[in-house]
Amino acid sequence: MTHPDREPSVSSIPDAPTPTPEPPPVSTQGTRPAKDRAGRAFAGLSTGAGALILLVLAAVAGFLLLEAWPAIQAPAEELAKISWIPDDGSLARYVGPLVFGTLLGAVLALLLAVPVALGIALFISHYAPRRLASALGYVVDLLAAIPSVIYGLWGGLWLAPRVQPLWDWLGANLGFIPLFEGPAATPPRVMMTVGVVLAVMILPIITAVSREVFLQTPRLHEEAALALGATRWEMVRMAVLPFGRSGVISASMLGLGRALGETMAVLMILSPGLTYSFALLAAGRHQTIAANIALQFPEASPLGVSALIATGLALFVITLLVNMAARWVVARRADFSGAN
Repeated sequence: MTHPDREPSVSSIPDAPTPTPEPPPVSTQGTRPAKDRAGRAFAGLSTGAGALILLVLAAVAGFLLLEAWPAIQAPAEELAKISWIPDDGSLARYVGPLVFGTLLGAVLALLLAVPVALGIALFISHYAPRRLASALGYVVDLLAAIPSVIYGLWGGLWLAPRVQPLWDWLGANLGFIPLFEGPAATPPRVMMTVGVVLAVMILPIITAVSREVFLQTPRLHEEAALALGATRWEMVRMAVLPFGRSGVISASMLGLGRALGETMAVLMILSPGLTYSFALLAAGRHQTIAANIALQFPEASPLGVSALIATGLALFVITLLVNMAARWVVARRADFSGAN
């Protein structure tokens, strides 16, 4: 028993904790400047790549304007000597119908392709079994790789004879509508046939992009709609389509750009003409800018080449305006994003 007045022995006093030595500071003096230099180099390369795109665009526009200038400023008497320009030598009367035909064929193809592409994309992304969806995805990607000349041969030699009865029926029964004013031309080398072929050509592009956009729909959005009692279609309508709206518009604009610039397929199918006509079943009414350049360029004189490049300048402006409009629509309708 310890006496209360006795001091405790030294051995009974607990040892004080030994302080842990701090590790020496790690010097970052050599690594930080290296990281800063790498960041500045990457920023410079990115800025240069962005500026290069603008320079290429400006170079293309400058080339087209420079080469088309002789035809733009040429007197009407000189232009009238070119066989495919109207007798009055008006460049506007020559370019105008080509612009009209280009826009008519592209819009027709877009109207035919977009609903079918959306249906295929939704089936692959939300309805088909996994193995079937994978196989269909490969098929869609392969369709996008087929050359346009193959589509032209298919449309001119196989499709045109088989759609002739349908065009005859449309002309006979719906001829009161200006679009189907009859009788239908035989053989059907008309804008309606071209529109169908162009729709098949742009279908894989719109389908592939839309499919990838639909697959990016947040899983929580879909599960929330199903938890509230929505059916599969209601879930697609409330969650998937609003999320992918901007992507669908972008995909449609990509397809529209392909249809605007298509050359060989149109050249191999369409019977050309220079008129402002909405009759899709009549031959010799329409022509597109790209197909006309390919048709007339081999035998063109220097002034004729300038006139053809002037039509190419018009196509360049149309494509630029279409893409700017698409960007504006996408920016206004971007209601959802992947971060939501």
